Amino acid sequence: MQDPPPSWPAKVHAVLGRAGIRQAFYVPDAGLSRLIELLRADPAVAATVLTTEQEGVAMAAGAWLGGQRAVLLMQSSGVGNCVNMLSLMASCRFPLLAVVTMRGEWAEFNPWQVPMGAGTPAVLTAMGVTVLRVDEAANAAPTVEAAAVAAFDGDQAVAVLLSQRMLGRKQWVTK
Repeated sequence: MQDPPPSWPAKVHAVLGRAGIRQAFYVPDAGLSRLIELLRADPAVAATVLTTEQEGVAMAAGAWLGGQRAVLLMQSSGVGNCVNMLSLMASCRFPLLAVVTMRGEWAEFNPWQVPMGAGTPAVLTAMGVTVLRVDEAANAAPTVEAAAVAAFDGDQAVAVLLSQRMLGRKQWVTK
């Protein structure tokens, strides 16, 4: 019996390792939960939970100044919290690698998620962040790999948007 093929979070984790990621900053998110678990369990990565997403932008800049590569993980609703801090990346030409799970798209049940979900690509682009989108799980790892090269070899801010359709429909859970 063969083991099942690795899931997209496992493949993305491997890509991050090959890219030399040593710090990961995140706000807990169901769509990224498996990737966060893998990063937290990785002895080569210092994974830090944030109280708000803009802290992660500043910490990624600090990691770079300290000679390390970092990734910022967040949901699209957190992108709005980062706008002012993203100016630091553009002004100082610090690299930024972000993985963003999208809300407010396909089969969204929460109307509060729709405005920022719709605005996320434009907000990131307006702040000088290159946006790459993933709509199929098979494209997650190669897209993150391309983003890491652009970020760290090209001194760019790059965000990979993982579509809500790819991640699956979220539903209210009652207990």
